[in-house]
Amino acid sequence: MTTTLTNQQFRLAARPVGMPKDSDWQHTSEPVGELADGEILVKVIYLSLDPAMRGWMNEGKSYIRPVGIGEVMRAGGIGRVVASKSPKFAVGDYVSGVPGVQQYWIGAADDKAAAFYKVDPSAAPLPKYLNALGMPGMTAYFGLLEVGQPKAGETVVVSGAAGAVGQTVGQVARQRGCRVVGIAGGKEKCDFVVNELGFDACIDYKTGSVKDGLKQHCPKGVDVYFDNVGGDILDAVLTRINMKARIIICGAISQYNNTTPVKGPANYLSLLVNRARMEGIVVFDWADRYPEAAAQMAQWMKDGSFKSREDIVDGLENFPQTLLMLFEGRNFGKLILKVADEQG
Repeated sequence: MTTTLTNQQFRLAARPVGMPKDSDWQHTSEPVGELADGEILVKVIYLSLDPAMRGWMNEGKSYIRPVGIGEVMRAGGIGRVVASKSPKFAVGDYVSGVPGVQQYWIGAADDKAAAFYKVDPSAAPLPKYLNALGMPGMTAYFGLLEVGQPKAGETVVVSGAAGAVGQTVGQVARQRGCRVVGIAGGKEKCDFVVNELGFDACIDYKTGSVKDGLKQHCPKGVDVYFDNVGGDILDAVLTRINMKARIIICGAISQYNNTTPVKGPANYLSLLVNRARMEGIVVFDWADRYPEAAAQMAQWMKDGSFKSREDIVDGLENFPQTLLMLFEGRNFGKLILKVADEQG
């Protein structure tokens, strides 16, 4: 009987001004309802915490509607079907989708907003489906290859290099025969992307000048820049781009919690001088091709030429503080919140 279950949830209580604070959330508890025909009950195991979540809290037009006040906070995740009245999923199936920040998700098996699909825990550990084999990996793969169009021998620079998207961008670029230079915060992260992921170099923005680092590590200039941070780092890279360079705008985490207007690129005229292109990406544009990218990266993982790192924090109750790790640069790898044991 599902009615004996209690569902802990985090709902958006107010639209944050600057960095999200505790009062922007409402931690609620409610009983899980009975299933209707065609519905499933998913027990959430892991939640994906992503910089994009900050934008979803804001009111205004975007590529996806904002989370409403009083609604369960939107979040991708992995769970296990624990009850089913649908032929689409059986009890025991592991599924990935958008369950939100809660312990249980209940609804139609074919709900378009949740968009659940089966995943195979024997093919890869479940957290990998929220990293390289999930939305961050798809963002990196298609953003780099379809928009950046890197060619062998070119120099690819990626900011947020140790993060979920950045680590995949760099490794895919290496698979394409490019010179790869990362930008990350701290020696530990820089050492990781060079020694573990195979980047050619990494610039530590916390201890030195990004502009000087680019001069040193990109002697032939920058052909492709995959931008996850915006702000001053984007400006610095624009001073080093080559003719016909491609700049991929994936995110601007340095700007998400501004209480003043977003800082645009001051050096944008470099695009004109170098006949360069700057283009934004949204991963959903390639949804029909996700299996193609996941299959390729799973094969690279299998042959040992591709790695992914996850930073897993335990406990749904820790959601508000854990989310802030993204904006303070405290996560090391893909940030994931563990809600329940995989077999529990």
